[in-house]
This record gives sequence, structure tokens and C-alpha cells, in this order.
Amino acid sequence: MTQRIDKSLIAEQNAKLEGFLQEDYAALGNKLARDNINIEEITAKAAAFQIAVPSWGTGTGGTRFARFPGKSEPRNIFEKLEDCAVINDLSQCTERVSPHFPWDKVDDFTELKQTSDALGLKWDSINSNTFQDQPNQEHSFKYGSLSNTSEASRELAIQHNLDCIEWGKILGSKTLTVWVGDGSNHPGQQHFQSAFERYLNSMKKIYAGLPNDWEMHIEHKMFEPAFYSTVIQDWGSNILAAMELGDQAKSLVDLGHHAPNVNIEMIVSRLIQFKKLGGFHFNDSKYGDDDLDSGSLHPYQQFLIFNELVDAEYRNQEGFKPNYMLDQSHNVTDPIESLMNSAASVQRSYVSALLVDRSKLTEYQTNNDALMASNTLKNAFNIDVTPILAMARLQKGGAIDPIATYRKADYRTNIAAKRPSSGVSGSGIV
Repeated sequence: MTQRIDKSLIAEQNAKLEGFLQEDYAALGNKLARDNINIEEITAKAAAFQIAVPSWGTGTGGTRFARFPGKSEPRNIFEKLEDCAVINDLSQCTERVSPHFPWDKVDDFTELKQTSDALGLKWDSINSNTFQDQPNQEHSFKYGSLSNTSEASRELAIQHNLDCIEWGKILGSKTLTVWVGDGSNHPGQQHFQSAFERYLNSMKKIYAGLPNDWEMHIEHKMFEPAFYSTVIQDWGSNILAAMELGDQAKSLVDLGHHAPNVNIEMIVSRLIQFKKLGGFHFNDSKYGDDDLDSGSLHPYQQFLIFNELVDAEYRNQEGFKPNYMLDQSHNVTDPIESLMNSAASVQRSYVSALLVDRSKLTEYQTNNDALMASNTLKNAFNIDVTPILAMARLQKGGAIDPIATYRKADYRTNIAAKRPSSGVSGSGIV
């Protein structure tokens, strides 16, 4: 096991900042008290908030043209777990890891579970991969997987998903996430209905293999690698498939998988209303599925999404228990730093949404007072909740300033000798 962040270093760095944090926290507490908001209650909810880290996100991402490996990046799932433990040591809101198979496949899953237990980590949703061929694969996914015209290719994809369920049982997961790149690149290449029917028939076989206490999360994506048509291209096809499969099938929302200017928060509301919201892949985008750091471009949109989520939480909406996960590609930053930044950004949106005066908002909505309804949301969004996030980390043994502490630890240099570059992406991404 490689060196993690020394707890004494975290305490040393926190000691330099704790006095300032206490002042800022007290000032914010007084401000919130004027609106009858108890800062301790909000901090407790912030401390309870968790978002999963993607195993593949700990490696350097890439583009269609090149990939530039980072220093001491993980080469396998065991080293990815070590990096995930560092992220959680400092952020204290990322105790769950979401693996991707076969990228993270091992010979002994019991050993993998023991390793995660030793690091204080839990397993989130299992992600299957049928969007690329593996070495020596007998039947290709070039023309699709679960919707392929070849029955042999479909059966191979089905079996891989069933295998993922079995591996997930050992790890203690309760969710299977299915995303396929199936679709077409030319008009007339594919019969739309037949392709969707083949996909549904394949998914039904996978669904039949789900344990009773599991969920299947269906992920949609507007384009790429299929640029003309995609079998599960939007939330409409997604929820239709989920409704066709059954109660254990739900829709997963990736923030980068929508057409430009789509009202994602309304989609979230619709999925909640019909008990079909499975979870999220949080990231940000400028042009398409960019997988940028969460909240780096559209923090208000992220807040509006959480406004709907907190509203459902506030109203004890039946069937509401979504999974939250990051899904990012880090081409020019240290993945550990970006994942800590993004986890805090998503946590910030959650905490800000907790500050919305829901009684006033309902009153303004009922009276069609558009301006004041909008201002009610903006007032909550504009409050700087940084002291709450920092205090939640401090109380749980994390770092007041995670990135500064991480850089002080010089983690990458300390493990460099134990992680010589393999020249291959441990994340599975180009």
C-alpha cells in the first residue's frame, strides 16, 4: 500500500486556518439566523452528503488525438483506490467509488473488496463497457452491442452485464449502470424501431438477472460515437426503456449528455415525479460531452438542479434516493485535485439549495410573482457557503483547504518510485 496523506499533516495545516474559519463560520451563522436558519443543522447535512468518485477519473483523460499521462498516475484498480482514499481523506464526502468493467476487472474480487475496506471506501454503481472491443474478443461491438444485428454480439454484451452484476455482489454494490454507444452514423444505416427493439430485448435479459434489492440505471447520450442516431439518445428514450423494463430500472442523468440549452432541471423534476430518477453523473460542458470539472462553467444550473433535488427531499418524495457520482476527464490538471474541487462544487450546490426559503418560494409561485420567485432562488445561490463546507470537513477529520494540504503533502512525488509509468492508460480512456 502506498503512502496516503498523513493525518498529522492535515491537522497541522488545519491549525493554521481554523481560527479564521471559526470567525467566518460565526459570521455566516449570524447572517443565516436572521432568516431562522440554523447553521449547525445545515452543516450536519453537508457532512452527511456523499458523492461517488469514478475509478477511471483518477487517471489522466485524453482527446481523440492524444493523451498526456500524468506523474505517478494509477495503473490498475488497486492504485486507483489508493488515490480515491486520498481524495476522501481530504474532502470527507467521497467515500464511494464507482468501478468500470472490464477496465477494473481483477482475478480475485474478494481481495479487491478487502482492499477497499482497509482504505475505508465503499462501492457505488457498477459500470459495464460494451462500447469497445477487448483484446481477443470473439464478436465485435463495432456496429453496436445490445442492439447489434448480430445475435452473437448481443449475447456477448448481455453476458458481460450479467458478469458485472456478479462482481458487484462481491463488492457490495447495489446498482448496475448501462451505457451503450449503439447507433448509426449514416441515414438509412439502421432501422430505428428494430434497433430499439433489439436493445430492449437484450436489456430484459439483463434485468432478469438483477437481485431484488438492486437497481439498473440507464444512461442516455445524445451523440458519440454514433453521430446520426443513438439508440438511447435522450431522456425520452431513457424513461421509455426504464418503464418497459420495470420498477428496478431507472434513468441516469449525465449533465453533458443533452442537447445545448436543454432544461435539465425540469427533466430531473419529471423523472422524480414518475419515480424514475436513478442518479447523476456530474460534470460540466461548453460544447458537448466535454466532461469538464463540475460547476466550472455553469454553477447556477447545477444549483437549479439541486433545487429540484432538495425540493424532493423536503417533501419526502416517494421513491427518491438518487446516486450522485462525478464523471470527468482531466486532460491538463491533476485528477485528484480536480475531483476534490468538483466534489466540493457539487456539495456547495446541495448546501445552497438547502438555504432556499421554500415557504416563500411556494407563495410567490402560487401568486405568479415571477420576479420574487426568481430572486428567492438567487438569494440562496449568492450566499457564500464556503465556511459550512470547510467546517463539515474539519468536523469529520478532513482538510479545511484540501488542495493546499494535498500539495503540501507532495503525494505524487512520494509515490513516484512505486508507480513507474506503464505508457498505458490505467483509466481505460484514450
